[in-house]
Amino acid sequence: MKVVKFGGSSVASAEQFKKVANIILADSDRRMVVVSAPGKRHESDIKTTDLLIRLAESVTDKGYDEEVLYLIVSRYSEIIKDLSLHESLVNDIKDTLLKAIEDYRHDEDRLMDALKASGEDNNAKVMAAYLSSLNQEAYYISPKEAGMVVTDEPGNARILPDAYANLEKLRDRKGILVIPGFFGYSNKGHIVTFPRGGSDITGSIVAAGVGATEYENFTDVDSIYSVNPKLVENPMEIKELTYREMRELAYSGFSVFHDEALQPVVRKKIPVVVKNTNHPEAPGTRIVHERKVSGYPVVGIASDTDFCSINITKYLMNREVGFGRHLLEILEDEGISFEHTPSGIDNMSVIVRGDQLKNGKEERIIHRIRTELFVDDVQIERFLAMIMVVGEGMAKTLGIASKATMALSDAGVNIKMINQGSSEGSMMFGVNEDQVDLAVTSLYHAYFSPVGVR
Repeated sequence: MKVVKFGGSSVASAEQFKKVANIILADSDRRMVVVSAPGKRHESDIKTTDLLIRLAESVTDKGYDEEVLYLIVSRYSEIIKDLSLHESLVNDIKDTLLKAIEDYRHDEDRLMDALKASGEDNNAKVMAAYLSSLNQEAYYISPKEAGMVVTDEPGNARILPDAYANLEKLRDRKGILVIPGFFGYSNKGHIVTFPRGGSDITGSIVAAGVGATEYENFTDVDSIYSVNPKLVENPMEIKELTYREMRELAYSGFSVFHDEALQPVVRKKIPVVVKNTNHPEAPGTRIVHERKVSGYPVVGIASDTDFCSINITKYLMNREVGFGRHLLEILEDEGISFEHTPSGIDNMSVIVRGDQLKNGKEERIIHRIRTELFVDDVQIERFLAMIMVVGEGMAKTLGIASKATMALSDAGVNIKMINQGSSEGSMMFGVNEDQVDLAVTSLYHAYFSPVGVR
């Protein structure tokens, strides 16, 4: 049994729906289907989820933005009409949106989750109806019916252990089961969404729950590339990589696969295959528990921006027992998670996402560090980018670090910080945001050009 997930671009139009149906019917093992909300049909288009967010933000006691509601319903109406499905589906979708607005008008967080989730939910209903119109035994399965129970944190759901036992029962169901991605239900009965991009998470959870032999994730590229293809012409395709390598790359900016989506399949060692809806015959990229390292020691290079570094200096910091614990407690009290903590004997830096230092948090953190830790100096450095060089072959290859620092030096990129994971399967470089693209391309050519390290 395979679980197959289709991203937003794969289900953006009736034409894409037909491609998806052909892919599903080409393999009888593809019995569990997870779908996203309709994505962009062309570069200047708007994703349905973005329209739903706009609708939620427009709701007041007096009404809502009727033009945005019309745009959302029109997206589905066009798909339904072009697939020759019954027009009643359009009315049902509109009624669902209006009911969500009415039920949660006075609860901003619940309203946002209910409307965002409707994008996937309605698309799953349309997909099941289309497969049925092709004389297939297909059923829409809501996350509540499937037993997808999650924590009650609007916009940040986490799966609960009971969900896996519930999902296992889907194995006994007949036909093709179409499940909406991106959300589940709390034990209180509330709709709760995963973080943005959470349809990947749903697919992974379903795959683990039903014990799938494989989890296929269909998107709009033939494979995962070693670097952002917008930066490098004809970048190297990755044929196979491990869960750990994919996790590092996804965390650092690879948008093909959500960085939280691997955890459920890792525990059961279920292979993930990233494939192209528009070119399904391509082999794609396999993500596995273990792989044989051969060829290039580096598998990929990724980057992300909007980081801040909290730089702290205190003489004899290294001899002060509990300094690091107290510092991290201050961040914990503000609900801030940290990314990296490079340090020296008299200084320490904590790297955090820039968007976490809003709403007065930055000022409170600085004040507490000064008054509770009695530091000599504390400063916040902004507009940093983090670059991750990843590959399990790096640990056994000489010259990996020197190759990187030389490439960055030759390109005129100033390295703000360096950090290496204990597994030696990744290296992190901090640079200024305005130099990140130059840094990434320089590193790519250093490792993947004909004269690069092999």
